[in-house]
Amino acid sequence: MFLIYQLLLSLALIFSPIIIVYRLFKNKEHETRFVEKFSFNTKKRINGRLIWFHGASVGEILSIIPIVKYYEKHKKIKQILVTSSTLSSAKVFEKFKFKKAVHQFYPIDYHFINKKFLNFWKPNLAIFIESEIWPCMFNLLDKKKIPLVLLNARITNKTYKKWSKLKKFTKSVFGKINVSFPQNKETKYYLNKLKLKKVKELGNLKFAENSNNHLDKIPKYLKREFNKKKVWVASSTHKDEEIFCAETHLKLKKKISNLVTIIIPRHVHRVNEISDKIKSMNLVVKIHSLKPKNLSNVDIYIVDTFGETKKFHEIASSVFLGGSIINRGGQNPLEAARCGAKIFHGPNTDNFKDIYKLLNTLKISYKINSPERLAKLITFKKNKNIANKIKLIGNTILKKTLNELNLLIKNEF
Repeated sequence: MFLIYQLLLSLALIFSPIIIVYRLFKNKEHETRFVEKFSFNTKKRINGRLIWFHGASVGEILSIIPIVKYYEKHKKIKQILVTSSTLSSAKVFEKFKFKKAVHQFYPIDYHFINKKFLNFWKPNLAIFIESEIWPCMFNLLDKKKIPLVLLNARITNKTYKKWSKLKKFTKSVFGKINVSFPQNKETKYYLNKLKLKKVKELGNLKFAENSNNHLDKIPKYLKREFNKKKVWVASSTHKDEEIFCAETHLKLKKKISNLVTIIIPRHVHRVNEISDKIKSMNLVVKIHSLKPKNLSNVDIYIVDTFGETKKFHEIASSVFLGGSIINRGGQNPLEAARCGAKIFHGPNTDNFKDIYKLLNTLKISYKINSPERLAKLITFKKNKNIANKIKLIGNTILKKTLNELNLLIKNEF
């Protein structure tokens, strides 16, 4: 099976120039750094101990920011390598201005590309986040005797069923993982069924705070404008959900004259398409990157930049999380909850079932299925008590996670 897997990737490599050009055209690849995906590294390897974190995209990278900050101060660790697969995650990571930590795009999971990557970076410990399972890389890490950790691991029933169809292949892949820390009981159950060596549930790392000090604050001129308004946020929206939120705005506007709806699309390259559609609804639109100074007549404020979501969660008392009206499994509501916002979501939240279960218990998240219901439930008063509870949960999980990682690092270093 592994041979077939590599043959399929060989075919993908043949067409990779076409794929890369297409993705460059769509602004989904960095114009020069895409070569990192073929293991042409653009950062230097510093002599000394190196730990490597890999996460797929923005959510996974943000979840490890508190850990990276902690190990930036660790004297025995000379360098931290963070890899991810998306342009958005790279841009978000760059905003933190780390000293020891560098970012590279994750290499294609092909033998000679991965071998070149590992020979260059020589990690002492590899930590993969959530659902990042890569057969070729895992195989090479095992051959080079580099310990492999699956952190904040996430395996759903759907994922388990797919892996369980290829028993021998699955056993060979998951057998390379030295220790796994599942984020919930469902994942722990499936990891045990997959017979991993060591499984220990720590909780979901996404509860932990990933603040960026001054970068999390809205500019004073913009804050003054928003202070004059009633503001709510639609965060991580996908196609068609922006229209859903614009329709909600129209209903709210009948009662609230000084209303602003802030829309933060999941994919910012869609901003022109979103803006045109909303303008056709006779709504006034302003774009964040154009730095508008006057919001007196604005209806919809679209945030089209990376890594600024928290700034707007901080000023909102109600936040709708996208990917939940359409069938995408929802987006992470924890950042907004940590800011004391009331959370709204559609019926599709399978990606964050445990989190939404907790938020429902705390009575701060509500399922909606129409603009009418969303407009009816939106409020403009924060709940700081709930925010503090979420932060306390996050601090506990982060502490347990660092204790476990410190034990591993102590043994390896």
